[in-house]
Amino acid sequence: TMSLTRVFFSPFTMIDCKRLLGKQFKKRAPRAVSEVKKFATKIMRTADVRIDQKLNKHLWGNGVKNVPVRVRVRLARKRNDDEEAKERLFTMCTLVEVDTFKGVGTNVIQE
Repeated sequence: TMSLTRVFFSPFTMIDCKRLLGKQFKKRAPRAVSEVKKFATKIMRTADVRIDQKLNKHLWGNGVKNVPVRVRVRLARKRNDDEEAKERLFTMCTLVEVDTFKGVGTNVIQE
């Protein structure tokens, strides 16, 4: 089992289309952002999830209704430097740009 206090990062491929199936057009990009946050919360077990600006622009890049089908995301669990923060750790979601999604796996990398 993974220790909750351990700081590490790992790349994942998220398939957004199955999470957005049947959603109305004007809610697709906001829903994709919240699904990335929900996915990161589930994997990393932190309540505080932050999305990188590049990843946000990638999700919104084709407009509100044409969200990319697949997204490669690096989830990094980091320590919170803010003293008044409720959570000790937070998750940073960043975009990993790949040419193809074929054959890319999940690697857990220790810091």
